[in-house]
Amino acid sequence: MSNLVRWDPFAELSALQKQFFGDDWLSPLKGVNVPTTDVYSQDNSLLVEAHLPNFDQKDINIQVEDGALVISAERHEKAEDKSKKYVVRESSSSFYRRIVLPKQADAERIDAHLEDGVLKVKVPLTPLPEPKKITIAAKKK
Repeated sequence: MSNLVRWDPFAELSALQKQFFGDDWLSPLKGVNVPTTDVYSQDNSLLVEAHLPNFDQKDINIQVEDGALVISAERHEKAEDKSKKYVVRESSSSFYRRIVLPKQADAERIDAHLEDGVLKVKVPLTPLPEPKKITIAAKKK
């Protein structure tokens, strides 16, 4: 009888992962609230919806650079309270998304507005020209 066992190199990696990170190595990220970004097309437009709760309009920057729509947001808070044990309490949040725009995107007509913590950016798309059909000439005899 043969007791051959197929060696699985990933089984050893999995064991190491469990040893160092536990069974649930993503658990440190469970408490982190990552803002969602939806990108979809509708009515000859590319629509981008970025969920940015707790950000004000002044915190958000939108620009087009190198054929991409770049949305960034940064918020800083600073509070002083002499009655508590800390003197200064600071917190900050940031957001960054870079979305490559299609060739037919009209960067001059991009429209954006913020409502109830959701940033909506509308990128109009110009129709692509019809492809030019090339006729094949017959060989002269």
